[in-house]
Amino acid sequence: MDPEQFSHQNKTVIIICGPTAVGKTAVSIALAKELNTEIINADSRQIYNQLNIGVAKPTEQELNSVKHHLIGSHDISELYGAGDFEKEALALTFELFKKLNTIVMCGGTGMYIRAFCDGLDDLPKADEQYRIELKEQFDLQGITYLQNELVKRDPDAVELIDFKNPQRLMRALEIMKVGGVLYSKVLAGKKEKRPFNILKVGLKMDREKLYSRINLRVDEMMKQGLLEEVKGLQEYRSINALKTVGYNELFDYLEAKWSLEEAVIKIKQHTRNYAKRQLTWYRSDEEITWFEPTQLENLISFVKSKLN
Repeated sequence: MDPEQFSHQNKTVIIICGPTAVGKTAVSIALAKELNTEIINADSRQIYNQLNIGVAKPTEQELNSVKHHLIGSHDISELYGAGDFEKEALALTFELFKKLNTIVMCGGTGMYIRAFCDGLDDLPKADEQYRIELKEQFDLQGITYLQNELVKRDPDAVELIDFKNPQRLMRALEIMKVGGVLYSKVLAGKKEKRPFNILKVGLKMDREKLYSRINLRVDEMMKQGLLEEVKGLQEYRSINALKTVGYNELFDYLEAKWSLEEAVIKIKQHTRNYAKRQLTWYRSDEEITWFEPTQLENLISFVKSKLN
């Protein structure tokens, strides 16, 4: 560890996490304004420059109200994962701590937040031959083959992974074969002590209310031009960054696999499924203090009390 980093023991990163559509962006901006600080994005899709409407990227007005980092900072052609985020976000944190005592981190990607807070176990390198075999089975049998393999080998991992993302499923199976360890155990991982304080604040709301917000937000995304955004990205469909809820379903619509109405229904359903997985992930973290988004004053008071 860099000896200079010991001077950060009185510095704090406040993490605002929670399920999609719960209101993290508005709360993080209000908190950052109150603390006169900046925000680091921890959403694995908002980092991409070409993805906007479908990933609920903050508006220009929101981005201008508080300085944000790692928003639209990478091209969709880049392979970028939790390990990359850990290195980049830590380097950025130490740079910002030269002028700030507190930083707000906002996002719903649990693996990115865990990598930043606790570090990642050294994952086994890719097994090219096994990856080819998995890809062949995927091409022959579809994603059901990969899902069944994961359920058979590590049922505990099902709630912790994007179950509709073939790349994630293949990587999980590969890690288990090469590393000889359950993927759910890898996710539990080691804990690395950071030389600064971390305060985790989660946002929650009644499930029915959250699901209603998700449905309304999908409708609003469609009004804002999500379909046009997806049309402009068709040539990149095979890229991992675009294997994402909201894009997958509309790509399928453009290939006449179902109607536009059916695609929108599926986006809502898959987004609700994603929110459920996020909640499952975060509930296992006892370090999170939970608030309703409407309890903004209480949330800010709580954060300030921890900084004193």
